[in-house]
Amino acid sequence: MRRGTFQWMKSMNKSIILNKIRTDAPISRAQIAKDTAITPPTVGSIVKELIEQGIVMESDVGESKGGRKPTMLMIDNEHFYIIGVDAGPETVDCVLADLSGVIVERTSQKLVLPITNNQFLKILKETIGAILKTFTVEMEKLVGIGIAMHGVVNVETGTSIYAPNLNLSNIPIKAELEKEFGIMAKVENDARAMALGESWFGNHGHVESMTAVNLGRGVGAGHVINGKLYHGATDIAGEIGHMMIDLQGEICECGNRGCLQTMVSGPAIVRRAKRALQLITQPEIESLTGQKVFQLACDGNKICDNILKETGTYIGIGLTNLIHMFNPGKIILSGGVTNAEAFILEPARQSIKQLALTSETAKTEVVISKLGGDATILGAVSLLLVELFDLE
Repeated sequence: MRRGTFQWMKSMNKSIILNKIRTDAPISRAQIAKDTAITPPTVGSIVKELIEQGIVMESDVGESKGGRKPTMLMIDNEHFYIIGVDAGPETVDCVLADLSGVIVERTSQKLVLPITNNQFLKILKETIGAILKTFTVEMEKLVGIGIAMHGVVNVETGTSIYAPNLNLSNIPIKAELEKEFGIMAKVENDARAMALGESWFGNHGHVESMTAVNLGRGVGAGHVINGKLYHGATDIAGEIGHMMIDLQGEICECGNRGCLQTMVSGPAIVRRAKRALQLITQPEIESLTGQKVFQLACDGNKICDNILKETGTYIGIGLTNLIHMFNPGKIILSGGVTNAEAFILEPARQSIKQLALTSETAKTEVVISKLGGDATILGAVSLLLVELFDLE
């Protein structure tokens, strides 16, 4: 057991009790003491402090088991708020959410390329400022700001090291926002943030190890192990879009050939569809989008049907490699490409069944996110929940 000061022990007990209330509410003080092996007086003292801080509140009394009815405890979700930001690559989307993930206000601003670091930071500040003006909230009730940023992020400094879709690098997001608003800011890669959001709000039950994969303009993933994000040695864990599948394949934006991203991203699907639909008139090919490919498949176009199913097979190959590396208990797929669930999901599952090393890994559960378009921004919100509930 780790040695530490009394203050550290008190903090550890506080975290244990707070998370017990979060996961098992409504719950009594006596039940908390029984389940955590923390003494009743300590539980009572810490609960009193949490109530005074506004994080915990007493609810209706529970059922009696022969004595006085116990007073139940639960998190006061509406006492504090978090700002969540999904930054780029086409818009900066911002929400204000309570501790249960309920979004009470949202706003958005478009990004026009090319853009500089200062212009990007200005839009970030304007969007956050707009939401604070729209929904009047006392600053002391704001836990902080969570930012989900695409590309490579230095989590410790809160710096966007490289944002390829914006062609920007070394953006001091955390420092600038904390200076502007005077509250904590946490910055995370968007796919990893999405994975954390799935862990908090995706209703996946207790899963010790889960992976969320974002399939959109790019491809990224996040791994959550026992409620904590896995970052890797240099903060690039989850860049499965640059997993090489075909050494003779297309050149990826990273410079390598045959990356998974060149096969299953939205733009990759459109490129393959354009090549396959050469008999269609030129204007129609040029205006082709991922949504149109999906609609053509729904309308019975066999070429587009096959392209989407082939995409599902490629996704399954990538997921099989991921399963062999991390062996997650569950994989959640999100992003615009998953709108074609009817065409891609079963081929992906079949690939895993055929390619997985063992019969058990072949059964790895693969599902589509139920959070829809809010998956990433709720992930940004969850960055501050981890901080509040002291899970790091």
